[in-house]
Amino acid sequence: MTRIVIDAMGGDFAPAQQVLGCVQALKQDKDIYLILCGDETQIKKELSQYDYDKDRLEIVHTTEVIGMEEIPTKAVKTKKDSSTVVAFRLLKEDKADGLVSSGSTGAVLTAGVLILGRIKGVSRPALCPIIPNYRGSGTFLCDCGANLECKPINMAHFAVMATAYAQAAYGIENPKVGLLNNGTEEHKGLPLHQESNAMLSKMDGINYVGNVEGREIMYSDVDVIVADGFTGNIAMKAIEGCAKSIGAILSSEFKRNFWTKLRAIFTLGIMKKVKKRMDYEACGGAMFLGLSKTVVKGHGNSKARSFAASILQAANAVRGGMVEKIKAMVDEVNAKQTAETNGEA
Repeated sequence: MTRIVIDAMGGDFAPAQQVLGCVQALKQDKDIYLILCGDETQIKKELSQYDYDKDRLEIVHTTEVIGMEEIPTKAVKTKKDSSTVVAFRLLKEDKADGLVSSGSTGAVLTAGVLILGRIKGVSRPALCPIIPNYRGSGTFLCDCGANLECKPINMAHFAVMATAYAQAAYGIENPKVGLLNNGTEEHKGLPLHQESNAMLSKMDGINYVGNVEGREIMYSDVDVIVADGFTGNIAMKAIEGCAKSIGAILSSEFKRNFWTKLRAIFTLGIMKKVKKRMDYEACGGAMFLGLSKTVVKGHGNSKARSFAASILQAANAVRGGMVEKIKAMVDEVNAKQTAETNGEA
């Protein structure tokens, strides 16, 4: 049984949507056991509305919540009985195999590093969401905001960790890896991108295909796209905004008059298929790669379906041995880097 601990009070719609998401996940995966951290009274009230396997769910009562507006480091250090901190502590104590939270991104990142700790050898952990693409398989974008300033070795580790994630959780045997840049030519980009491209080109264990442009996140055959957190976050938010804008424009045009409404009826089937293929909620949350255990950071405004997908995402990563695979691949990269440095010396 794969044990996933839940920050049930983290998120804009907690605990209602988190609880419903847990119920949905239990029905979709018969081999998971969920531990919900949060206000027991509120959680039980929400659970009373649903039929679920009570033998595969337990509640750990907590008395505090870390708000979205709080200073992450201070909140994690002072709110010891918050749902976020308690969830991470249970994961640290091996009482769970993975964790899912839709709470404050800063608090989750801080708790992940301070309480759980990084995999030895990982220079920096990174957030890796899956962006819907035209193929329907999704593109792994790593990093999307955890590290605003990076060095080439960080980018190399992002590539390795995202590759291991794609292999372990989704069964992609040899994922293609690209570096997000302002052009495909080798001389393009800032010094960081030029040096990262040179380092990635020489690396074993990843299927590196070179620089890629922003449009290739959603429209190419590249599986993993590596970025510094600043660039990756802007790209991700731009994609989200574009998707919402297109949806709003289509809705507005179809409702414009009688004839457009009539046309909408005939295109309804196609529009539903398009919406399904581009549905980011079905992709779950962002995997927090580089920590010593599996952690998924869900969207702050996650609804039940998205939260359930995040739970299944965490369970699949645990079963696939993602953390162990990352450790092995990072050790190999670091060993080669050390050997090259010593050789130059």
